[in-house]
Amino acid sequence: MRKTTYIQAINEALREEMRDDESVFMIGEDIGHYGGLFRVTRKLMDEFGPNRVIDTPISEQGFMGMAVGAAMTGMRPIVELMYMDFFLVCADQIFNQGAKMNYMTGGVVNVPMVIRGQHGGGKRYGSQHSQCVESTFAQFPGIKVVVPATPYDAKGLLISAVRDPNPVLFLEHKMLYFTRGEMPDADEPYTVPIGVADVKREGSDMTLATFSYCLLQALEAAEELEAEHGISVEVVDLRSIVPLDMETIYASVAKTGRLLAVHESQSNCGIGAEIVARIYEEAPHLLTAPARRLGMAPASIPVSGPLEEVLLPWKKNIKAAVLETMRTPTFA
Repeated sequence: MRKTTYIQAINEALREEMRDDESVFMIGEDIGHYGGLFRVTRKLMDEFGPNRVIDTPISEQGFMGMAVGAAMTGMRPIVELMYMDFFLVCADQIFNQGAKMNYMTGGVVNVPMVIRGQHGGGKRYGSQHSQCVESTFAQFPGIKVVVPATPYDAKGLLISAVRDPNPVLFLEHKMLYFTRGEMPDADEPYTVPIGVADVKREGSDMTLATFSYCLLQALEAAEELEAEHGISVEVVDLRSIVPLDMETIYASVAKTGRLLAVHESQSNCGIGAEIVARIYEEAPHLLTAPARRLGMAPASIPVSGPLEEVLLPWKKNIKAAVLETMRTPTFA
């Protein structure tokens, strides 16, 4: 085993898949000569050349449409959106074309493509460059949504995404890029299955279901809650939003009886609301107290660091939500 960064893990996955399959190519803004906004695609053009690592103008709708067409003809494009906030510029190509093509052709046409890019707050980039919008993506059948939080999961899930016959949205939180984690040696291939959650911390008093950068915040909060209050929090890393692994959540809640779903996007109509709704519909008998959700306050993300910190549901707010949930009376 070795330790490496989230950036390096993604770079390795891209490099390995492009070496193994000549139908894989990359397209996006500043991914080639510059190496990407956060240098995730650094030196890939040196190895694979400008025909497989394609720099584009600022034309998200144009290059996304090119990628959908290429995938329909048997290629495996990996598209980088510089900021996931920009998906609105090319939403028709992603959701009205790529996501629906397999269904509309009766399974004759597949669209094996990956759309990757960074999202989330923490860098003071302001309202148009800091959003988490995964709940919007989850509204469209035909597309998978992956949200890895660790270098190990990032590499394994990206390889699975590239090999998947469906379009996959691969969301990378900007605060994760320089985090480090344990990985197998570079010559040891592995994948992580899409749609399978992972228990990152065992606990007995409450289940906390989360993903992406909120996972790291939740793990820190759980350690402090146990040290300060003796509360044992089990932390479930969803890893994928679509498909959503509710069975792992149910198995955890069967032990703890309490559930808090945490995500950085707004609480309104978020993944947390979906998780809470499903447990009430499908497994209410597992709960000993009301299930809760925690998301960002309903406001645009400001450039101000202190204001951004107040809005985002990170460690301080997670600890407060856990304590409030633990104080909630149990069902009679």
